[in-house]
Amino acid sequence: MSHRGAIASGHPLTTAAAEEILRDGGNAFDAIIAAHFASCVVEPVLASLGAGGYLLAEPGDGPCRVYDFFTQTPRSRVTQDLDFYPISADFGTTRQEFHIGRGSTAVPGSVRGVFEVHRDLGSLPMRRLVEPAVRHARQGVTLNAMQASIMDIVSPIYLATESARAVFASRRRRGATLQEGELLVQPQLGETLEALASEGDRLFYEGDIAEAIAAQNARGGLLTLQDLAAYTVERRRPLQLRYRDAELLINPPPSSGGMLIGFALALLARLPAGGRTDPRHVGRLAEVMGVTNKARVDALAGGAEGLSHLLDAALLEQYRAQVMQHHYCSRGTTHISVVDGEGNLAAMTVSNGEGCGELVKNTGIMLNNVLGEEDLNPGGFFRWRPAARMTSMMAPAALHTPRGRAVLGSGGSNRLRTAILQVMLNLVDHRMSIEEAVAAPRIHMEHGTLNLEPGAIAGGLDELQQVFGDVRVWPQQNLYFGGVHSVWLAGSEFHAAGDARRGGSGVVLGR
Repeated sequence: MSHRGAIASGHPLTTAAAEEILRDGGNAFDAIIAAHFASCVVEPVLASLGAGGYLLAEPGDGPCRVYDFFTQTPRSRVTQDLDFYPISADFGTTRQEFHIGRGSTAVPGSVRGVFEVHRDLGSLPMRRLVEPAVRHARQGVTLNAMQASIMDIVSPIYLATESARAVFASRRRRGATLQEGELLVQPQLGETLEALASEGDRLFYEGDIAEAIAAQNARGGLLTLQDLAAYTVERRRPLQLRYRDAELLINPPPSSGGMLIGFALALLARLPAGGRTDPRHVGRLAEVMGVTNKARVDALAGGAEGLSHLLDAALLEQYRAQVMQHHYCSRGTTHISVVDGEGNLAAMTVSNGEGCGELVKNTGIMLNNVLGEEDLNPGGFFRWRPAARMTSMMAPAALHTPRGRAVLGSGGSNRLRTAILQVMLNLVDHRMSIEEAVAAPRIHMEHGTLNLEPGAIAGGLDELQQVFGDVRVWPQQNLYFGGVHSVWLAGSEFHAAGDARRGGSGVVLGR
């Protein structure tokens, strides 16, 4: 194995874990597994062994495939005596309500997902892959500004119970979560990681960890031993789309993010590309985002079948007409991308929601609160179909262009698909480098408000305000606009771009 490649992630230590494994002779899939374990330690609000997600894997010598290990609904949805309650998260510019408690937890898939990937594609022993994460869990990691800020936003969750406060409460500031510069130490999580590496994923789904989860959920939760034992990873063919001279491979249904990105690209394909900051182009892009939001609501009302019709030609033409009606005068998600020297590409997006607020006894694991995520429950809480794979916006993707190949993805709930969309447009339409494409200012249209990062438009703001009414120019780039951590391979040349909006880190080995 050539010790070359590129890694991008949301934390320097997550990136370093993958780099350590590549240098030790592991492949991209080994590296991304090690990075995931590390992210569960150093990005605890965003990643967890109690989470769910997706991996898009494109082996250098085989077909692209998607591993769906997102969360599953429990078999029971009896809401009597449920531990399920709202908290308010303060994002500074806005507040958002989330529901937490034992009743907010769906069946986690991350552990089974990474073990399945390892069985299919890994080359180094799992004991080796957990080593960086175990080291950070036992020795502690100094909280950086980004992670401290994220934890502060959802501090009501990480201070909700005695078990959470014991790990995440600040020793400097009373009544607050850990501050920048404080040491986050998680010895129980380190022991859990070592036990999983030694005993395998059955420990989590049928063994001692499963029993601890079920015992905790017997009081106010929904998860049972049967729910955990029945969990399986779904292997799917990626959604394959063309956009101009590029091919996109992306997460397929029942996840909605890939279809919605494909829908937006299909609308844009027959519109002029325009200058990136030209008001006409920005306005058209905002309109596409707006009708994509509408299409999402309409499609999800019809379930997975509704999603499958999003790319029908007649429906696209109907929405494209809506875009052309206007004329212009002038919570918890992280992503990792890896490519290695053999041309293996891997993109993993995971989410713990924001966390349920309580650690599973003696494990150091905070389970997800996906059943309490309004974005993932658009029809209302506890209306889901029992024992079913949940839908998600997460959209790890591979992009093939005449100039090279990229893998990318993002966190950011509804904003992640517009973030990924704009990086793709920057690469395909505007021929930017991966570093430029990720750093370029973004926009996002939602709930009738057009949000702009500084530099996203060159003049013409008055015209946009006349059309959209509510236009907000942010003072600086912000994690609200996603975190598209991406790598690029062109021939034998590697590039990595960690998105600064979310503390991104990128490393290239063997330039």
